[in-house]
Parts: sequence; structure tokens; C-alpha cells
Amino acid sequence: MTTFRPMRRKCQQLSNEESIGLLQKATAGTLALLGDGGYPYAVPLSYVYADGHLYFHSALSGHKVDAIRNCAKASFCVIAQDQVKPQEYTTYFRSVIAFGNIHIVEDPEEKLAIARLLGNRYNPHQDEALQRELDHGLSRMLALRFDIEHLTGKAAIELMRRS
Repeated sequence: MTTFRPMRRKCQQLSNEESIGLLQKATAGTLALLGDGGYPYAVPLSYVYADGHLYFHSALSGHKVDAIRNCAKASFCVIAQDQVKPQEYTTYFRSVIAFGNIHIVEDPEEKLAIARLLGNRYNPHQDEALQRELDHGLSRMLALRFDIEHLTGKAAIELMRRS
């Protein structure tokens, strides 16, 4: 079991509930994997958070898929607020980083459930259109499940002082 570093600036740490709230609100983040030649590979992705997991979809092959097959350890970062304050030489931010393992979902029922979660998040209340999309493209997509082991949220000190 991995021991994760504690946050250095604890006064800026968000609660677990606030961190999950950021994951539920934001619509995109950056997935970081171990890529070719030992280089980090970070890729921006749309996602959905549900029940302690992050879910993504992917093409059937490519750099991301190869990296996942080679090493399941990953991190995912979301910047939910980023307000530059030039007169203060700072940025008012809220962000969250998840650490865990990412898996290619092989089970057809779980894959379909993930595709529905994603479809409903980005195009809600469009059941017929979603079903057409699933009928057309589900066989040409991978579903990915990120099992969160550690979650850390952080906000600018100025925002923490306001709370």
C-alpha cells in the first residue's frame, strides 16, 4: 500500500467533501500516466465522478491506452477555479488531485453503464439520442475506470480566509 504525502500547506487543504464537490462540478481534467520511455504523459479528458471512481472513455488504441496497459498507476488533476489577480500577484484557485489505479473495463455491462453515465452528464435528458450514439459507437470505444486511492483538494489562501 502506498503512503501518500500529506499536504504541506494544510491551511489551504479542502475537505474530502469539498474535493468531491469540485470533481462533481468540473467537466474536464488532466490524466497523468507513465508514458513512452518513462516520460510522463498528461492528457486532458472529459470525465464523470461517481461513487469514488472517475470514468472516462477512449479510442481502442493509442498512447493513453498503451500507457494504461503498461502501468495502472495514475493521477488526475482538475482546476475548478482559476482567477488571475494581477494587482495581487496571485491566482485565486481551487483544484483537486486524485491518485489511484486506472483500468480498462472489459465487462460489457459495466462498459455500457459508464457510457451512459458519461452521456447523461454531457447531454442530459436525451435518452433517445444517447441510445442511438451507443448503438453506433459503443463497440469502438473503451471505458476506463479510475479507482481513487487518495484525494487532495487545495484552494488559494485568500479563498480559505473568506470561508
